[in-house]
Amino acid sequence: MTKTTPNNPPSPAQGDDVNPDLDRMLSQMGGRAKHSDVDPAPDVVDGPTRCGTIAIVGRPNVGKSTLLNALIGQKVSITSRKAQTTRHRITGIRTVGATQFVFVDTPGFQTRHANALNRSLNRTVLGAISDVDLIVFMVEANRFGLDDAKVLAQLPSGIPTILLANKLDLIHRRGDIAPWLASMQERHPFAEYVPMSAKTIRDVNRVFAICERYLPTQEWIYPPDELTDKSERFLAAEIIREKIFRLTGDELPYTSTVVIDKFEEEGNLRRIAATIVVEREGHKGMIIGEGGEKLKRIGTEARHELENLIDGKVFLELWVKVKSGWADSEARVRSFGYE
Repeated sequence: MTKTTPNNPPSPAQGDDVNPDLDRMLSQMGGRAKHSDVDPAPDVVDGPTRCGTIAIVGRPNVGKSTLLNALIGQKVSITSRKAQTTRHRITGIRTVGATQFVFVDTPGFQTRHANALNRSLNRTVLGAISDVDLIVFMVEANRFGLDDAKVLAQLPSGIPTILLANKLDLIHRRGDIAPWLASMQERHPFAEYVPMSAKTIRDVNRVFAICERYLPTQEWIYPPDELTDKSERFLAAEIIREKIFRLTGDELPYTSTVVIDKFEEEGNLRRIAATIVVEREGHKGMIIGEGGEKLKRIGTEARHELENLIDGKVFLELWVKVKSGWADSEARVRSFGYE
């Protein structure tokens, strides 16, 4: 598990600008919370504590991982413009005041391809939402398409669900989304309606106050300084995969993965050997690059981020192997650590 001090964002400003028409609609829907400061967990809690699990779900590329990282105050889930960047159930933990929020970032629900990898990702999503206290259904503000509708149809009726309309910063006139919010009210009995931007600190801080009232009164599950339940070994594989996605652009199909072959700790040093698995020889060439320069850059950027994460030194070796058709093989998908 990773313990560190989150990069606490500054407290939100009071009395921020609010569109009155949008505010009125949110008030009628029961969905606008007052801004409040996000206070760190005290050393000693006097009184009852709250703790609960919140699943963040939605179609690919709506900003789920960006939101999770902003809520935790540190990167615990990798991001890129590629669909299917998140492939596992990523848990981010943030303890604020007397409340511990256990956020679960899920893969984007897959509706277009039915290979073994996508079936695994969808099982991860459905498993995550079956046993939580609250669901945050994330869409892009003023947009609701067929893929969003397919995800919405999977949500259980017995768990309160918040509609989080992300990327509000891209809407020029925020009052324009009022009709859209009214239409969303007809689609599902959402408990709250939260238009916001995951890139705006005061919006992110507001999510805590909104989610808190749906969490049960109970003991914390994790120590107050815990940020994720994932190991350094797991995070190493994810960071390498993120660099692959970011540095190969749209050329490389999403069907590449990373397997950690060796992870050794020697004091403040980590010795890591990893294999990048692709489906075709041509994909291997994309990752290696001319004269090995692309692979070298992937390794360098991954090593630097890992060193910042562990606050130590990292020795990283990368290899590239071809496993034809692995993403459509249930056995290989499981062997690579997918559910």
